[in-house]
Amino acid sequence: MKTKAVALYGKKDLRVREFDLPEIGEEELLVEVVSDTACLSTLKATLLAEEHKRVPDNLMEHPVMIGHEFGGYIRKVGKKIQDQFTEGDKFVLQPAMGLESGYSAGYSYEYFGGNATYCIIPKVAIDLGCVLPYNKNYFANGSLAEPMSTIIGAFNANYHTRPYVYTHEMGVKKGGQLALLGCGGPMGIGALDYAVNGDLGIQRIVATEIDEGRLNRLKKLIPPEVAKDKGIDLVYVDASKSDDQIKDLMTLSEGKGFDDVFVFAAVEPLLVLGDSILGNDGCLNFFAGPTDKQFKVPVNLYNVHYASTHFVGTSGGSTDDMRKSLELTEEGKINPSIMITHVGGLESVPDMILGMQDSLAGKNAIYPGVSLELTALEEFREKGKEDKRCKELYSLIKKHDGIWNEEAEQYLLTHFTD
Repeated sequence: MKTKAVALYGKKDLRVREFDLPEIGEEELLVEVVSDTACLSTLKATLLAEEHKRVPDNLMEHPVMIGHEFGGYIRKVGKKIQDQFTEGDKFVLQPAMGLESGYSAGYSYEYFGGNATYCIIPKVAIDLGCVLPYNKNYFANGSLAEPMSTIIGAFNANYHTRPYVYTHEMGVKKGGQLALLGCGGPMGIGALDYAVNGDLGIQRIVATEIDEGRLNRLKKLIPPEVAKDKGIDLVYVDASKSDDQIKDLMTLSEGKGFDDVFVFAAVEPLLVLGDSILGNDGCLNFFAGPTDKQFKVPVNLYNVHYASTHFVGTSGGSTDDMRKSLELTEEGKINPSIMITHVGGLESVPDMILGMQDSLAGKNAIYPGVSLELTALEEFREKGKEDKRCKELYSLIKKHDGIWNEEAEQYLLTHFTD
């Protein structure tokens, strides 16, 4: 089977390559990728190459397929696993394989990644239960089940304590106050969606963002009125207009500080702010992973000792977290597609990944089987003046309040096929 894929050859060296895949083994799957959503962690791997913990050392000889948030169709099943899988079934991938080596899809394998028309899922991923059935026809939300699972995993990893009781109460605090700092990016949007619609019992959510455009988009996607209907006091804060963020946020918490704080950017001022607004027994989740292995910030250890403040960091989500993500999506409680701001085909991936360093975009949905330069959803309106297909796509996006959706995806897959 011939495949076209985006492969990592070295630092900042991404190339589109076309080649023949080998025959699958008796316990492997050949899959067709329909969609893959781009992750900032792929940029980190691209910048670090062999220095990244998941990337092998021989990239020039064996370049690795990038992309790990993907789903599609099973096209061929190895002889020994035909009782587990059926050709033609839809799937999504859980890439957090949990191996001691750290190897996983999109970082470590020459034939296993989501930025490809076809790829091979190896035995190790199948044995670990990483290939999950997908019951819907809308593949973008299937791809986004993985990033949503990392959000759900992060919320599960937060914990709270009671004096002299030596067990942790896992999860964000019920009836508590939650601060989402710098949450205008795609993962912050997903976290806010889950916090409001995930039935977590949160009383107050304060969401901050320094970019006005991002903040306005947040307000449009998740209005405070929607949260109020669920018994949640949702407050948006334009951090660029605050002279004293600590004072302003503490006032919003009624002077108590926050029970849970999530930080979505690996910058020192934001982490210092998060530490400063923790209440008694407050838990700070450092969600954004840094590229600097020596990244350090000042921490108020007085509060760690006397106020029981504490810190967690998570990377990825479990298979159960991903199942929960799929369940909430299928029930219509959350809509991961609100994270998507751009769509494109395979050829656009190298520039798109490297451009993430300076981009304020949300999630980029990549469809390996279509021919389309990376395009912001609102740009289809202008492109529609010269291309009737783009005009129709824009009308389908507008029909769904500017959000990428199943109708738009089906039209794209039908009319923009490579």
